Amino acid sequence: MAAEWIEKVTGSFEDKKRYKRYKARVRELPENHRTAVEALDRYLMYFGAITREDILQTMLDDLIDLFEQSAANGTPVRQVVGEDPVEFAEAFLANYSEGRWIKKERDRLVEAIDRAAGEDGEKDGESL
Repeated sequence: MAAEWIEKVTGSFEDKKRYKRYKARVRELPENHRTAVEALDRYLMYFGAITREDILQTMLDDLIDLFEQSAANGTPVRQVVGEDPVEFAEAFLANYSEGRWIKKERDRLVEAIDRAAGEDGEKDGESL
């Protein structure tokens, strides 16, 4: 019972263990791949603003899988991320938009405008 309450405040213990496993996997990468993952991780955390822990962890797992595979295959970092690492990071992040706080705010905006339009008796620019 106490563990459930603590998890409500601090987050899931399993998510924390999963994150620690992710960080351990990052440390096992060759230096150049590790440096790239750490830089991408930082950017994705700041720019991505993912608020759903399950989606965040899935994104990080996918990122480390990609870099572990590229390291195992001898694929250079630049071949993985391309010439524009920002473009790569933002394209990568787009796959996880459901977990971003802005998605929730966009949905709220659309719903509010839909309600407002309904109250005005208008739909799609036409009077009812």
